[in-house]
Amino acid sequence: MEMPVATYVAPTPKPCFRDRTHAGVCLRAFAPATPRAAYNPNSRHNSLVPMLTDLLLAALHHLLVFALIAMLVAESTLLRGTLDATTLNRVARIDAGYGAAAGLLLVAGLLRVFYGVKGSDFYLHNPWFHAKLGAYVLVGLLSLLPTLRFLRWRKALSANPAFLPDPTDVARQRGVVRFELILIAVILVLAAAMARYGGF
Repeated sequence: MEMPVATYVAPTPKPCFRDRTHAGVCLRAFAPATPRAAYNPNSRHNSLVPMLTDLLLAALHHLLVFALIAMLVAESTLLRGTLDATTLNRVARIDAGYGAAAGLLLVAGLLRVFYGVKGSDFYLHNPWFHAKLGAYVLVGLLSLLPTLRFLRWRKALSANPAFLPDPTDVARQRGVVRFELILIAVILVLAAAMARYGGF
């Protein structure tokens, strides 16, 4: 019994795209890519400006927080010993820098709320943001106590170069500064919770 002979059937060549050939060789061009969406210069997603603005504000915000912590730690360290004229003037200057950094930090935070990429709705409807802001306001109010005391000490020092603050009063102000540091630690925890609110 004869076995059937298998025959090879060559596949039918696909037509060349746009029917272009060169020396008998089919030059297949790539299929046209899916057209992209039209560029809209007014779209937030098509512009790097909002992202860059948010990056700069976030960097400034974080740097000011670190500066705030560093100055509070410096104040707490200087308040551990006896406050002579030199140390008292140094503490007063650090406290002035602390106040300036705190004001700039508040401005940077508000700018992030209204000009950040997440939008103001994310913050204004975020309970963790309100808790964080409330804790920050509390830190600001507490910081007035040592600030006013430092100013009073400097005034007394100007009137009497031999003036030395009462050690009990110094210890009390040191306790306030340390409590501010604890509140800032709480603010950092609230900031982490705020960033993750609603699945972000």
